[in-house]
Formats: sequence, structure tokens, C-alpha cells
Amino acid sequence: MAKHIFVITGPTGSGKTTVKNYLNDKYNIPTIITHTTRPKRKNEVDGKDYYFEDEKSFSEKNFLESVEYAGNKYGSSYEGLEKGFDKSDLVCIVLDTKGAITYKNKLDDEIIPIFLKVKSNEDLKKRMLKRGDDINIINQRLVSDEYERDLKVPLELRKDAIIFENNDLSSTEKKLDDLVSKYL
Repeated sequence: MAKHIFVITGPTGSGKTTVKNYLNDKYNIPTIITHTTRPKRKNEVDGKDYYFEDEKSFSEKNFLESVEYAGNKYGSSYEGLEKGFDKSDLVCIVLDTKGAITYKNKLDDEIIPIFLKVKSNEDLKKRMLKRGDDINIINQRLVSDEYERDLKVPLELRKDAIIFENNDLSSTEKKLDDLVSKYL
């Protein structure tokens, strides 16, 4: 079986982590854990949700891709990708659109891009509040260039991206079930 990576992307608050968790919980699809310098949210676990790094430890990693978003650094390492493929030939990762483009450029045949979108910016803001994000951080994100960039499917992914309107979880889960069945 060929190796594939579900690359889950879209704007902050669109449900990327929820989709990742569904793929992991229902299909036992391992997640490539990424690195970040941003502070942990309540209930996040180091080594499960992210590898939480400081500036020094982040700079020492061997990244396939890395970005800065709202003043914090994010990246996925080659070692993380290999750890995922050691567990399964089908893995998933959550990336912003810039990271998804890098994966497309470097691992074209292996990636299956999933782009999540939601009805409105107000819905995204409500989701970020619900998950416990600080209102100041939310407001900072909503005016960032990265946020604007992540609202649209990038040109580089348009041909291959599977676009999910992620407004209803059960509908999204059904679409994910149909997609995963093609690769298992």
C-alpha cells in the first residue's frame, strides 16, 4: 500500500483538530505531531497535541516546513513524519495553508489535502472562544495576514483539495468516512 498523508488545513477555528481526532479515534490513523512556540491551551498535552517548544528548542529541529503565525512559530519535522509512517501507511497532519503548500511541493503524490471552511468569521470566532482561546489572541488572529490567507483554498491546492463545509459535525464525519474508505 502506498503511503498517504491527510493534510488538514483551513482557517483557525474551522475544526482541523476535531477532524484529526475523528480520523485518529475512528480509524486509528496516527497524527504527525507538530511543534509550536505558542502557549498551551487548557487541556492540551505536550507530545499529544503539539510538542511545545521554546525559541531555542524550536530552532534546533529539522523541519520539513515551518511558519510564523500571530507571533508564534509552528513546524513539522521530518522525524515526526517518519514516526507517523512507522505506525501506518496512512497518517494525518494539521497545517496552515502555507504548510499544506510546502507538503504539496515536497511530497506531492503522498498528500491528500482536506480544506475546511465554515459559514462565517463570526462562527470561527465563536469556536475559538468555545475552545478557550483568550479574546485578545482571537482578535489578534482575526486581523492577521495569515488568517486572511487561510480563509481561501490556495491556488497550489485547488486542483487536489477536498473541500468540506464544516458546519455540521455529523455531515463532516460522513464525508470523512467516504474519503477514508478509498484509502483503507
